[in-house]
Order: sequence, then structure tokens, then C-alpha cells
Amino acid sequence: MTKVEINEELCKGCGLCINFCPSKVLNYADYTNNKGYHPAKLINPEKCTGCTSCYLVCPDCCFEIYR
Repeated sequence: MTKVEINEELCKGCGLCINFCPSKVLNYADYTNNKGYHPAKLINPEKCTGCTSCYLVCPDCCFEIYR
């Protein structure tokens, strides 16, 4: 099982991870972080394959992936 953790306070809501996720398990949160951005949020964790695409494209290093 794969576990993905997103540091929402580092996320600036650029959407790269959302667009590059082949499993489409990420989307924008409906709330904002302390900086006023809508961070990425894992919406279907059971469908995540652990491919690390989100980790690789994130310019702010917001992702931790555990397999």
C-alpha cells in the first residue's frame, strides 16, 4: 500500500501534480492554507499507484511518498 503525504503549507497550488498524476487521485482542496493558496489534496488514496509523478514535478517539494 502506498501512502502519500502533502505538506499543505508549502503548497502554492500550482497544479503541476494534479495535471501530471496518471491515476487522477489529486485535486485542489476546497480550503486555503496560511498563504491563501488552495493546496493539492489526495482525493482517492486507494487508487494511488505510488508512481512518484507528483513528487518529481513538484517545484516546492511538498510530497512524501511511502511504499
